[in-house]
Amino acid sequence: MTQISIAPRYHAAVILAGLTFAGVGLAAHDLWIEPSAFVVPLGKPVAIRLRVGANLLGDPVARNPELIDRFISVDASGEIPVPGPDGVDPAGILRITTPGLAIVGYSSKPSRVVVPAQTFNDYLEEEGLESISNSRAKRNESQVEAREEFSRCAKALISSGPAGKSADRALGFTLELIAERNPYALRIGEALAVRLLYKNEPLSGALVVALNKRDPSQKVSARSGKDGRVSLVLKEPGMWLVKAVHMIPASSSSDVQWSSFWASLTFELPAGAATASRQK
Repeated sequence: MTQISIAPRYHAAVILAGLTFAGVGLAAHDLWIEPSAFVVPLGKPVAIRLRVGANLLGDPVARNPELIDRFISVDASGEIPVPGPDGVDPAGILRITTPGLAIVGYSSKPSRVVVPAQTFNDYLEEEGLESISNSRAKRNESQVEAREEFSRCAKALISSGPAGKSADRALGFTLELIAERNPYALRIGEALAVRLLYKNEPLSGALVVALNKRDPSQKVSARSGKDGRVSLVLKEPGMWLVKAVHMIPASSSSDVQWSSFWASLTFELPAGAATASRQK
């Protein structure tokens, strides 16, 4: 398990191809899957790239077997591992042979980080983790550095051939976002219902944020309900990233204070999709 200490300025670029993303400052840094294409012909290879950064500006993450928990693709024909050579970007190469939706999933093994107090406070505020901020305040720890263990769960939805009845589904990740409609059948301006699960159970009260690559500053966000669901209106075509973070106190036997889990979901809303208003 990796132990690191990060500098106060968490927006510094610290990932280079061939290095692990365990060294990234946790605050406001997401991990997502950005394939070479989201809509691909059957049988054509797709590069599965891992990216880490903020506001969809990401550095490449090379494949590192020491950090991979699961790296899979699931479609109507079943589940297969995503292969790829170690130490390079892209982290995997996938050839989709079954029509419909392919769900590519990556989960990491836990890593550890030591975060300066103000950096950690900023991170908690940005990710909507007020309950952790309140807990730190009650313990008089707001000005104390934080020791954290974190893991990441990223998914991407890739479409190939007729969509049919293809749908996203749970892959059993610790923290997971699930699109309840096929986004490739969505009209621009329609709402996408997304469900957030923690250990396969609905997670309520979490901040779920969606960003579009054309203008990541225009975020769409909502808190998950008791059923773990949010409704996000997607008004722009192009690549979307939906993300959430969940944090809990670490076990008393651990030498860290907090355990966090990061989830991301990427897909594309085709530019040729009709607007919802035009269809009404």
